[in-house]
Amino acid sequence: MSERRIGVAVDFSVGSRAALQWAIDNVVRKGDHLILLTIRPDAYDQTEVQLWEATGSPLIPLAELNDPNIMKKYGTTPDAETLDVVSSAATQKEVVVLMKIFWGDPREKLCEAVDSVPIDYLVIGNRGLGKLKRAIMGSVSNYVVNQSSCPVTVVKHA
Repeated sequence: MSERRIGVAVDFSVGSRAALQWAIDNVVRKGDHLILLTIRPDAYDQTEVQLWEATGSPLIPLAELNDPNIMKKYGTTPDAETLDVVSSAATQKEVVVLMKIFWGDPREKLCEAVDSVPIDYLVIGNRGLGKLKRAIMGSVSNYVVNQSSCPVTVVKHA
């Protein structure tokens, strides 16, 4: 069986870590590619990033995620807990862990990622916005569920 590309939207919050752990426990299996999708809200003032704004960063291997100097180039800092979770998954489940960073609106960029990486299955956390904020800002998870070209699971954080 060929490898699957399982995408997990991560913003290094408690909710995204819950979604990541759920994906590892329930979806990811040996030989899969676990692709962490991070969306930065604005362009970072680096020459490389300007080149990647349209397509997102290159796929970043797990070893580079642990290197603060490399991650600084992308304008993001993975937290230790998330790195521990994916490092354990890489070893225990024998999966390839990669990250891809996009800049812009999370709703649009997650849907673009599904098609451009490509992603076979997407897991996304739910921030639990109140009704008013959700009405004003719109729910990222709701948008992605309705617009994505692959199956999407939304993991609610208690």
